[in-house]
Amino acid sequence: MNTNSRGCFFIVLCAFMLSGFAGASNAASLRATVDLSKQRMYVSIDGKRKYSWRVSTGKRGWETKPGSYTPFAQREKFYSTKWKMSLPYLTWIGQDGTAIHGTYLSKKLGRTASHGCIRLSIRNARKFYRLVERFGFYGTEVIVRR
Repeated sequence: MNTNSRGCFFIVLCAFMLSGFAGASNAASLRATVDLSKQRMYVSIDGKRKYSWRVSTGKRGWETKPGSYTPFAQREKFYSTKWKMSLPYLTWIGQDGTAIHGTYLSKKLGRTASHGCIRLSIRNARKFYRLVERFGFYGTEVIVRR
């Protein structure tokens, strides 16, 4: 593991330790279901659908992996040196770097365009970010399906 990777790992680990337990005792639950075929994210609170948002997921060769995820870290402002772009309201869900975040490329929402992440409009990413803060990592489930 190089120095840069260790630094990123340390930041993620610290974020997990400091905020991963927030909201864990909430009885309410937050579920985000990402439908890859429809390029939509459905957000439910306590089993009731509250939001339906257009997303962009992984393009050919970078497909977003289906599965069940629990968020483990968040950054309100994050700049990716790897992709040379700002990823506002970032919520990490996959140990491989997969995340849900805002995008300034809103014209691409509704079709595949990312390198595996789940992109939302800035407004919806902010809303989702705040919901995860409210319900906590362990009160949030993200389902990605084909």
